[in-house]
Amino acid sequence: MRAHVVGAVVAAVSAFASPAFAQAPKDAPKPRDVIVHYADLAEAMYGSSAATAQDMQKVILTFLDAPSAETLAKARDAWKAARVFYQQTEAFRFGNKAVDKIEGDVNAWPLDEGLIDYVDKKSYGEKSDENPLYTANVIGSKSIRIGKKTIDTSKITPELLHSLNTAGGVEANVGSGWHAIEFLLWGQDLNGTGPGAGNRPYTDYDLKTCTNANCDRRAQYLKVATETLVADLSEMAAIWGPKGEARTALLKKKDKPALAVIFTGLGSLSYGELAGERMKLGLILHDTEEEHDCFSDNTHNSHYYDEVGIRDIYYGRFTKPDGTVFSGPSVADLIRAADPKIADEIDQKSDAALAALKKIKDTGDSGEMYYDMMLAEGNEKGARLIQDGVDALVAQAHAIERGVAALKLQIKVEGSDSLDDPKAVKKK
Repeated sequence: MRAHVVGAVVAAVSAFASPAFAQAPKDAPKPRDVIVHYADLAEAMYGSSAATAQDMQKVILTFLDAPSAETLAKARDAWKAARVFYQQTEAFRFGNKAVDKIEGDVNAWPLDEGLIDYVDKKSYGEKSDENPLYTANVIGSKSIRIGKKTIDTSKITPELLHSLNTAGGVEANVGSGWHAIEFLLWGQDLNGTGPGAGNRPYTDYDLKTCTNANCDRRAQYLKVATETLVADLSEMAAIWGPKGEARTALLKKKDKPALAVIFTGLGSLSYGELAGERMKLGLILHDTEEEHDCFSDNTHNSHYYDEVGIRDIYYGRFTKPDGTVFSGPSVADLIRAADPKIADEIDQKSDAALAALKKIKDTGDSGEMYYDMMLAEGNEKGARLIQDGVDALVAQAHAIERGVAALKLQIKVEGSDSLDDPKAVKKK
C-alpha cells in the first residue's frame, strides 16, 4: 500500500524529462515574465499542497470518528500522499523571507517528540540537558512550564501548537506541522537501523479501548494539528496571490535581484540543505535522528520529491494533483538563450540527480531497505546509494551556479559543515 499510493503520484509529477527542454527557445523570454511565472508557480504549488492536505484532513477525521487498524492505515497513506506536494515547494525557501516566516510552523525538523506525547523512556531517555521540555508531554498535561512562565495547555488550540515551536529557544521543540502529525499517526520508530517504522496502535485514539491514556486529548491534538497545517499551507499559497506578501516583495525587486532569489532557492536546497544537512550529515554520523521523515520511514520519498521540486521551478513546469500541467517561461529558458552548453550541462546534472534519488526511492518503496537502514554503520550498499545522491546534488548545484554566472547574477548558496568541513561535524 505504501508503494501504491506514493508511486502513483510519481508517474504524474516526473512525466517530463529535461531533454524536452534542450532546444533553445525561438524567442528568449523576458526576465520579468520568468519572475512573474515563478510567483504564479509558487501560488499553484502551495495551493496544491494545501488542497492535498485538506484531503488528508478528511481521512484523518474519518479515522478519529471510527478508529481502527484500517482507518489508521488510510490516514497514514493520506499523509504520505499529501507530503509529496509539500516537498515539491521547498526550493521556494532560502530567499523569500515571507516563506521562511511560515515554514517553521509547517515543516520544522527534527523534533523532540516527548514534548507532544508519551515516549518509550528506555530508548528516548527521561531528560535532556539541552531541552527542559524534552518529556513535557502536552497531551498528558494541563499545563507546562516554559522558563519562568506556566502555560495553560488544558485546551489544545492552533495558537498553543504554534507557541510550542522553538519554545524556550530550543529548535527541537516542535508542536505543529507535518512531523507532529507524522508522530501522532505512527508513533516512535523504535527499530533503530533495523526494518520497521513507528507502530502506534489505533487504540491510542479509541475512547472505548484506550491505550496509553489521554486518548481524547490525543485525538484533539491530532485534529487541531491537521487543521493548523491546512491553515498554514493555505496562508503559504495566499502570500503568493495577487496582493500577497511574497509576490509583492519579489516583484518590487529589479530583474537581476529577483532572478537571484530564484537561483538562491534552487542552489541552497540542492547543496546545503538536501545534499548536506539532510543526507551527508546522517551518513557521517550514522544517526537515524538525521532521517527526515523518521517516524514513517518515508524519507526516501521526501528526498526524491525535493529534487522533483527543484526541477519544477528550474523548468517552470509543475504537474498538479489532477494531472494537469502548469507551465510557463523559466530560468532554464534564460540560461539556454545565454549559453546553450551550460544549459545542456544543467540538464545532464539534473537528470543524474533525479536518477540517483530515484534509486534511493525505489529501494525504499520496494521494502528492501528504508532510509534509516541505509544510514547504518557498515551498510556499504546503503552508504553508496546516499553518497551517490549527495554527489549528484552537489554537481547539480555547481552546474546551476555556472548558469547563474552565465546570466551575470550573484547569489549566496546555503552551505553545510557536512560538506564544507566534515571534521567539524565529527567533533560534535
